[in-house]
Amino acid sequence: MKYMLLIYNNEAAMEEISKADEEKTIAAYGAYTEAMTKAGVLVVANRLRPTSMASTVRVANGKTEVLNGPYAETREQLGGFYMIEVPDLDGALAWAARCPGAAYGTIEVRPIWAM
Repeated sequence: MKYMLLIYNNEAAMEEISKADEEKTIAAYGAYTEAMTKAGVLVVANRLRPTSMASTVRVANGKTEVLNGPYAETREQLGGFYMIEVPDLDGALAWAARCPGAAYGTIEVRPIWAM
């Protein structure tokens, strides 16, 4: 079954980390991605640009509205994702726990609803 691992963290806090800590984080994600690849569970993964670069689209009463930035103010923002294919939820949760972002943010695990 396919699952999305949605990585949430505090963008403002991440902008304040030292260059050395940033390099450690990037290396940790590289190792994590490599482990998923070797295990054969990785489908796709990517990092997202900051929410300041986001646009939000809604259609109300047939009229399209485009807003700059995120729709809601939150303490944590979606920063990236991994789509994995594992036998069950327990497998997805185990991979989520290994994600470097779990140490300083939140990993939301959601099953994919195939269309």
